[in-house]
Amino acid sequence: MGRPAREEFNPQAFLARVGQGKAIADYKKNQNIFCQGERAEAVFYIQKGRVKVTVLSEQGKEAVVGILEAGQFFGESCLNGHPLRISTTTAMEDCVITSITKSAMLATLHDEPTFSELFMAYLLTRNSRVEEDLIDQLFNSSEKRLARLLLILANFGKEGRPQPIAVELSQETLAEMIGTTRSRVSFFVNKFRKLGFISYNGKIEVHNSLLNAVLNDKPQIEREEQ
Repeated sequence: MGRPAREEFNPQAFLARVGQGKAIADYKKNQNIFCQGERAEAVFYIQKGRVKVTVLSEQGKEAVVGILEAGQFFGESCLNGHPLRISTTTAMEDCVITSITKSAMLATLHDEPTFSELFMAYLLTRNSRVEEDLIDQLFNSSEKRLARLLLILANFGKEGRPQPIAVELSQETLAEMIGTTRSRVSFFVNKFRKLGFISYNGKIEVHNSLLNAVLNDKPQIEREEQ
């Protein structure tokens, strides 16, 4: 008798269930998933919710370097030899997160091409985002950086309709993410609201007009002194 056919591997099902080297945990809003300086022994995958990534400098200054959402991995630096966490990750809302030990992650990447493709697609997308962020910081005004960040958070450019930003992002957090002051962010938010680019009723809702202004480089969004 021949050997039974191997069941087709489903990456989403793999990430959604507990198994060898895998665990699923609920995190409450403002709860840390891991902290900078802790041992790095697992990769994480967000099933539900959003996660904030922060870095603390030796001088004690904290910076927000990313906001991750459902469908994204984080903590993968352990795969290339980083023994300690280089950032802190915090739940911005109630989250469901899968953790995969380093050994289980490497074994799955080796054995399952479908999973490898999914993970590679994530890495390429993240790398492109990092490059875009660097260009943004080098060449764009803080006003344009804020506009781009709001568009990303509202899921512009993805399939489906843009969604209101459903998490509470303080002006301090937005300022840290684009490298400016809270007062400048407050000024730009009010300006965008007056121009009809966004509306605010407990949640920030981004309108198509903001995307059009950024793409067309309309004079309402002007370059400022760097």
